[in-house]
Amino acid sequence: MAGGALGLIEVVGMTTAVAALDAACKNADVKLAGCEKVIGVDKAISITIEIVGQVAAVQSSVEAGVIAAKKVGKVIATHVIPRPHEDLDRIIMEFDKKYEEMLSKNEIEEEK
Repeated sequence: MAGGALGLIEVVGMTTAVAALDAACKNADVKLAGCEKVIGVDKAISITIEIVGQVAAVQSSVEAGVIAAKKVGKVIATHVIPRPHEDLDRIIMEFDKKYEEMLSKNEIEEEK
């Protein structure tokens, strides 16, 4: 991800996460890298969406995602890591792997 960035938006609930992701992806050329669900954050189910792209695009997209998410629900935390250390590439590759598995599983279920 040389020259890129990793953006994180953590929210409460799936509806809020989808609103954030929709706004973030429509705002600039970014890619969904992953989605993590954690039970118990702030006594609720939190969802963190991870987006990647060029630094300015990710920063702008995270801002747009936060604005949209706050209209729907609660934002817990956000962060943009410009030019993340190369070791984070392994984590991002894991996000990609999980995301591809999720898509594949959904396609199989839709065929049933």
